[in-house]
Amino acid sequence: MRLFVNINRLWIRLTGSTAEFPLEFRIFHALCLIASLALAYNVPFNYLIGLPYIALLSLITLIIFLFLYYRSRYHRKVKSSITIFTIIGNLLFAINFVYNSGTYGPTDLLMGLSILLVLCVVPKNQQKMWIAVNLSIIIGMHLVEYFRPGWISNSYISRESRYWDLSSAYVVVVIVLYYTITYLKRNYDHEKRSASEKANAIELQNRHITKQNHDLERINSEKNKLMSIIAHDLRSPLSNIQNYLELVTEYELDTAERRMVEGDLLKVTRRTIDMLGKLLVWSKAQMDGVNVKLSYVNLRDALFNTIELEKAIALKKDIALITELDWGIKIVADSDMLQLVIRNLISNAIKFTSTGGQISFKAKQIGSECWLIIRDNGIGMSSDKQNELFSLQAQSTFGTDNEKGVGLGLLLCKEFTELQGGRIWVESAPGAGTAFFVSMPAGN
Repeated sequence: MRLFVNINRLWIRLTGSTAEFPLEFRIFHALCLIASLALAYNVPFNYLIGLPYIALLSLITLIIFLFLYYRSRYHRKVKSSITIFTIIGNLLFAINFVYNSGTYGPTDLLMGLSILLVLCVVPKNQQKMWIAVNLSIIIGMHLVEYFRPGWISNSYISRESRYWDLSSAYVVVVIVLYYTITYLKRNYDHEKRSASEKANAIELQNRHITKQNHDLERINSEKNKLMSIIAHDLRSPLSNIQNYLELVTEYELDTAERRMVEGDLLKVTRRTIDMLGKLLVWSKAQMDGVNVKLSYVNLRDALFNTIELEKAIALKKDIALITELDWGIKIVADSDMLQLVIRNLISNAIKFTSTGGQISFKAKQIGSECWLIIRDNGIGMSSDKQNELFSLQAQSTFGTDNEKGVGLGLLLCKEFTELQGGRIWVESAPGAGTAFFVSMPAGN
């Protein structure tokens, strides 16, 4: 096996690699080498069977073919070498026909082989010309022999010498055909594989380009969303803050009026800060990526302070936030991300629950998952709104107390939940409240 591998490597070095020469040129180099081997055999063989002139002609042809091979392979003069090879080959066959018994010798057989080999290496636009040349030589020589038989030498000294010459020529033709066709088929398979690999590479490249286009479209959509938020959603509360400050500055207000304005100003400021916080967290996550640190998290350690803070915020809107959970439950999560998700969901529930309403926060373990459920009896939402709730297409809406958001809170909840290996979904109906479910891997 190793011997065949070494022979194959040597053959590639002699004929040239695919990176150096196209297929036609490599076939020409192979043709020169195979023809030279056949001639190297014919020189002593013809001499031994009593054909010294044919042996000399074979030797001259061998030298010419080796020179053309060297000129083409190592000096890269391939096209001119092919032309010289074809011209000299036809001339030598014509001479061989005259001095090697004409139609009684092997020249017709060798000429048939030669035109096949020539067609493998000459340019396509020259093939018809060389076929015409080949046919002209054969027909012309046959006519000469027919009308002037004395011009054709009978070089065979005996019946046996003709027998061995024709038999030898046939063997050479078969061997040359075998190696030529095998070489062509092997290179065809190689070219086919290369073409298939290139096609696969192009397909992968097209997929990559398509993915890049989708990413660019997503980035552009995100950019438009950010511009919309900056241009409208943040401009509106900042304008309210400006109006309140102008009102306080330009008009004399009594204590009750001033307290009412200051309370409204505080509400708008808090909401604006909350909106900015969500916007900054989401923008940072998109630009820098998020570093997730998963560990076994105890619900009390992760969420107790967050729940107490949200209870105080809900109380200001006269909303009861009821917790029904086992604080000792452990889950696999990133504590900071989990706080952000739950805080956003509870804030969202407070936003869309009317004064005097109720919100419940439950946790229960179901198999290998822990479900965190935030349920309110607020205004609910339609199925169409639910379908786009966790995407950039979600539109920010006003809450029951005219609260305004940026439409990014639930998108952050989805992204951060999935980064922790969890999942999030919603159940709601108009006027029937809303329930958000967050499923996280349960701890051991």
